[in-house]
Amino acid sequence: MSDDFLVFMMGKFEAKFPTDRLFAKNHCWAMPTDRGYRFGFTAYAVRLLQDVYFLEWHVDEGAKISEGQEIGFIESSKAESELYPAIPGVLARLNPELMSDPSRINVDMYGEGWLYEIEGSGEALLKPDAYLEHLASVWEVTQRTIKGQLNE
Repeated sequence: MSDDFLVFMMGKFEAKFPTDRLFAKNHCWAMPTDRGYRFGFTAYAVRLLQDVYFLEWHVDEGAKISEGQEIGFIESSKAESELYPAIPGVLARLNPELMSDPSRINVDMYGEGWLYEIEGSGEALLKPDAYLEHLASVWEVTQRTIKGQLNE
C-alpha cells in the first residue's frame, strides 16, 4: 500500500484514503487483480459502521452478480446494513478470514480486512480525488442521517 493518502474530515475525525487504488460510491476501495478488482470498506465506511462484529454472505463464489443485487449483510455497533457489489461481474472470491473474524475490517481495512473480489470492469470506479468530491457532496445528508453518532 502506498504511503500517499488523501484526507476527508468527518467532523473532527480524519478518514484517510490511499491514492494507489480506485473507489466506489458505495464506500468501497478497489485494487486491480489479474481479472478484476479486490474490494474493501473505505475509512469513511468503517468510521460510520464503527465496530463490525457480524458478516454474512448471500452469494457463493463463482456467482454472477449484478448492480443493486444484495450479496450480504453486515452488523456493527452503529449499523445493520445489506451489502451490494461495487461493480457487476462474477464474484471470484470472498475473504475467508472475515467469516471467523469480521473485526479484521476495523483493524486493517486497506489490507487483510478486504471483503471480496469481482471479475468485471471497473469503468464506474472513481479516482481518489473524485471519490473525495463525492464524499463532500453527500456529507451533509450523511450527518443528518447519523445525527449524534460522531460525538460532535
